[in-house]
Amino acid sequence: MLNRLCLIILSTLLLTACGEPEKKKDPEDKGRVLEYTNTLSFLNDYGGTVSTLRFVKADDPSERNQGLMDVNSMPSDAGMVFYFDTEEPQSFYMMNTPLSLDIMYVNADSVIVNIYKSTTPFSSKTLPSGKPAKYVIETNAGYSISNDIKEGMKVRF
Repeated sequence: MLNRLCLIILSTLLLTACGEPEKKKDPEDKGRVLEYTNTLSFLNDYGGTVSTLRFVKADDPSERNQGLMDVNSMPSDAGMVFYFDTEEPQSFYMMNTPLSLDIMYVNADSVIVNIYKSTTPFSSKTLPSGKPAKYVIETNAGYSISNDIKEGMKVRF
C-alpha cells in the first residue's frame, strides 16, 4: 500500500513538472513601444525655442483611435501628435491609457488654445478643447509645467 501511494505521488509530481511552464509577467513590460521619428518645438513670445519634443505622428483614423493606449512608458522628451483634417472642437479621454498625460490642443495657426495637465489614467471623463483645434499634443504628465509651456504659445512642427 505504501509503495502504491509513493508511486501515485511520484507520478503526479512528474506530470506537473512536465507541464507548460508558468508565464511570468515581466516587471519591465513597456506595453506597446513607439518610434519617435518627428520633432516639434515649443516657442516663446520672441520665437525662441523653449523645448523640443520627439513625437509619433497620428494622422489617420486608426492611429488617432489607438493613440497612446497600451503604452506604459515614454521617454521624458517624447509624445504623440494627432493631426486632423479640419480645425474644429476636439475632445479626448483617457480610456485604456495607462499613462498620466498633458494634453495640449493647438489651432491651425499653431497656437496652443488649451492644456490639460496630469490627466487621470483610464478615465472616461471627456477633455474638450474648448476652442477649435487642428492638432493635439500628448506628452508625459508634468511636461508642460517643467518646460513652462502655456496656452497662447506657438508650436513649430
